[in-house]
Amino acid sequence: MNSHSWKSKTNLIGLLVFGILVTAFLLTFMGPTELPEGFVSGNGRTEAIEVDITTKFGGRLEQVFVKEGDLVEPDQTLARVDTRELEAQLRRAQAEVRRTEQEKYFAVAVIAQRKSELSLMRKDMERAKGLYENDGISLEQLQRNETAVETAKATLAAAQAQLSNAEAAIEAAIANTELIKTQIDDSVLRAPIGGRVLYRLAEPGEVLPGGGKVLTVLDPNDIYMTLFLPTHEAARVGIGAEARVVLDGIPDMVIPAHVSYVAPRAQFTPKEVETRTEREKLMFRLKVQLDADFLKAHAALAKTGIPGVAYIRLAQDAEWPEYLLIEEDEE
Repeated sequence: MNSHSWKSKTNLIGLLVFGILVTAFLLTFMGPTELPEGFVSGNGRTEAIEVDITTKFGGRLEQVFVKEGDLVEPDQTLARVDTRELEAQLRRAQAEVRRTEQEKYFAVAVIAQRKSELSLMRKDMERAKGLYENDGISLEQLQRNETAVETAKATLAAAQAQLSNAEAAIEAAIANTELIKTQIDDSVLRAPIGGRVLYRLAEPGEVLPGGGKVLTVLDPNDIYMTLFLPTHEAARVGIGAEARVVLDGIPDMVIPAHVSYVAPRAQFTPKEVETRTEREKLMFRLKVQLDADFLKAHAALAKTGIPGVAYIRLAQDAEWPEYLLIEEDEE
């Protein structure tokens, strides 16, 4: 055997070995490349509902009770903004309520006095009329009594107006105290949902404006994957269609899911798609919701940004391929 034939056989064997290794790599890491009839798939990344915990009013952050990674319950106290200035304003507002209440009591007493004076003036006028009819007093004196009655009426009306002003002032002062109490209550930041603290964005001592972010809470039971399908595939997908998700980091775990959203209009594929031919295709955006019970049992999956593949079953009678079976299917 000459050296040329030996080199040819060696090169052929090398190519065969290389082909076997490439095939094994693709089967191991890439997974099956073709889906059976009745299924479609698309690439995406996990996303979740993230809720920002923000201040309603500006102030100095006094305490933060949780750190990144902590699990929180709905309505749990997460942080507190310094309220000393607000508490001083509340004491002043409460003092104003007491002052206006005293004004009301004074106005009530003045009204009683003015009513008594008016009653006396009316009696004097009645006596003056009798005396005038019997020529006991002059017309001028009678007119003075009549004027005194009208003056007493006007004085009573003024006192009654003061009472109305005092009552309105009390309502305004009480409303101011309630407003300040609300601001104090809003200075305690509570969790609107149960979840996991994703980011701690501020520390005690920082002065934050109104709407300043303190924490971000991730809802671990509301994780989904967004993917894009071409028109001819998306047209066959319905809301609620059964789906399966396989994440790149854990390719041996099949996650049950369902289609929760299908865009009503087509759009171009996102900018992340690099090739021009792919960008020119009209696609529909879909959301595949991961099963909440599965997520509760696998809390470690409560992360965002993990790439993976979503598989959607188009036909109810289509059987899932073996590599997409989950435990309940095998049972």
